[in-house]
Amino acid sequence: MGPVENPVNNKEYRIPGEAKEMLKSLASKWEDIDDANSLQVIPLKGAMTNEVFQIKWPTKTQNMSRKVVVRIYGEGVEVFFDRDTEILTFEFMSKQGQGPRLLGRFSNGRIEEFIHARTLSASDLHDPDISALIAAKMKEFHGLEMPGPKDISLWHRLRYWLKTAKSLCTPEEAKDFRLDSIEDEISLIEKELSGDQSIGFCHNDLQYGNIMIDEETRSITIIDYEYASYNPIAFDIANHFCEMTADYHTDTPHILDYSKYPGLEERQRFLHLYLSSSGGLPSDIELEQLLENVEKYKLASHLFWGLWGIISEHVNEIDFDYMEYARQRFEQYCLRKPALLGSSGTTPDVALTDGNYSI
Repeated sequence: MGPVENPVNNKEYRIPGEAKEMLKSLASKWEDIDDANSLQVIPLKGAMTNEVFQIKWPTKTQNMSRKVVVRIYGEGVEVFFDRDTEILTFEFMSKQGQGPRLLGRFSNGRIEEFIHARTLSASDLHDPDISALIAAKMKEFHGLEMPGPKDISLWHRLRYWLKTAKSLCTPEEAKDFRLDSIEDEISLIEKELSGDQSIGFCHNDLQYGNIMIDEETRSITIIDYEYASYNPIAFDIANHFCEMTADYHTDTPHILDYSKYPGLEERQRFLHLYLSSSGGLPSDIELEQLLENVEKYKLASHLFWGLWGIISEHVNEIDFDYMEYARQRFEQYCLRKPALLGSSGTTPDVALTDGNYSI
């Protein structure tokens, strides 16, 4: 999550007692640690669903330390995903060598292996060399054979989140965000993309804080699978492109800069690398179709995270302006829909009026 190491007093950031006991038990098994109680707590910035901490202990070796990650689940965020399914995904990914090992679970969180790699920064997503590695890793991720049903979750999740948002919002908020018209928008995009059969196991939240790189081996690790499920691969890629507009480590982490959305050449390059990473060269038609689908699924991504923002404002206590974030996503939906869908469907046109979106 883009760690910024600021050691804090345990009284300020209290790890649950249950978790502390597990941490001490883990540390007591490491012979190079003098005192299992001398743990240092470092909050990692950039997480918006859970609170994430790096825990480290000094070792007998000078300038060395042992580290793990503690993830404390956000209050009420189970509305977004099934926690048991997420844990099963985490364990499966670990067995596949795709992410950190699970070291322990407590009532409202878990302890994970610390990966000795660098979390990407916002600017890294635009680095051509790193972007090429991400493209290849995404292709590998999408090919994973997860146990269980392989049903698309996107449309059901959007409708469920819409229902949840309506139940949590005040009448004024629901009117302001035009929630009564969102169902038609979801149906419109679903119908427009009904012919897309390119389904894979998707991360669905591939922001820079969920991607790590080993500087020596140049290997990429994708972490945090709360939102992972089977979905159209173009949705996952579209979501990744949208994340190129975000920097969650500024004084205004909720503000998105859409001038940083990848241009046509950058998108084509990424998709060409994605399609060719498993061998063979994609045809021009294949590349063009994926490019078109990705841009249309961008609309679904805006609705997805717009609804997420509205719900988060009511269930999450993390310091983040969720409502303003949601507003930006819906505004982008309204701005981009006419060009991407044209006269498709029967829903009213969308427009911006005095800086406020309308549907």
